[in-house]
Amino acid sequence: MRQDGGVADETGGDQTAAVIQRYARFAREEAPDRSALYADWARAVTADPKAAAILARIPATRRQPPLVFAVTRMLGAPEAPSPVWTAWLREHADEVVAEASVRRLQTNEPQRCAALLPALATIEEPIALLELGASGGLCLYPDRYSYRYRSGDGEVALDPASGPSAVALECDVTGAPPLRLPQVVWRGGIDLAPLDAADAGDRRFLTSLVWPGERGRAERITAALDIAAADPPQLIAGDASDPRTLRAAAALAPAGARLVVTTPGVLPHIPRAGRERLLDALRTLDAVWITIDPPGLHERWRPPVDAGSWGGFVLGRDGAPLAAVDPLGSFVHWRASRTAGTDAAG
Repeated sequence: MRQDGGVADETGGDQTAAVIQRYARFAREEAPDRSALYADWARAVTADPKAAAILARIPATRRQPPLVFAVTRMLGAPEAPSPVWTAWLREHADEVVAEASVRRLQTNEPQRCAALLPALATIEEPIALLELGASGGLCLYPDRYSYRYRSGDGEVALDPASGPSAVALECDVTGAPPLRLPQVVWRGGIDLAPLDAADAGDRRFLTSLVWPGERGRAERITAALDIAAADPPQLIAGDASDPRTLRAAAALAPAGARLVVTTPGVLPHIPRAGRERLLDALRTLDAVWITIDPPGLHERWRPPVDAGSWGGFVLGRDGAPLAAVDPLGSFVHWRASRTAGTDAAG
């Protein structure tokens, strides 16, 4: 470590300078329209070499601003202007470095189920649901949530048989997607570091990943955590891009149920070689594959998707593009027929 507090890597590059550059970009391009507080904190890091040097002690793959800021809030940092936050950071530097070094961005947004549900509704059989990149498993309960799909023709309301859920998801929809609750009889997931919906620390971490100013998200996640904790899924710690791990997880699904593997948002976080290996392995399973991906992420869409005009992420079933969707579930623009289990998008 240099005398000025910077941390030099083996090539002589300055890790503190790298932190300042990354947080400047975050403050300039990513935070302003989403969280004024996070923009303020990021600007403070760029102006305070000592604060940047603390964050430079965190491995480069674990020092993303949303992750670091979430960790500080989880550990007790007040949601206050940057002078208060940076003072807190200096007082808790070792604790922040240790916690951030073992955490990863694992945003687990149940609202995403509003985008997944039309694809799940194409499956008539009982479903064994396996999610890759499951985090705490909150997207494994699409049948336990309530939905309100709004369109120009009015609203479609869906509730579990037991009555309205504590998790109510609102979504704007165009086109004519199939809308019904799936019958999920088994829930499983794979994640590099699964989170436990019943663990106080994991619950606090997941709610801390919600950016300050995002109304309703923390309450929705808390309600979904309660549902998952009451009936835990079967979560496996492992690398889903390893075909052996994928096959072992798939083998846990009960006989008589249709295995459905979902990858809603995880594929962009897997390096290309691993992603291609995973997509090849999915083709060998006796399973339905449902995904939400950026249109240009891979070339498995049949028919191909025009990334420039698609108008959102792609909701797909077995490579057939069904709808343009918000990756976090705020809208669904259906582009396939209602019998899209075998049809291609029109």
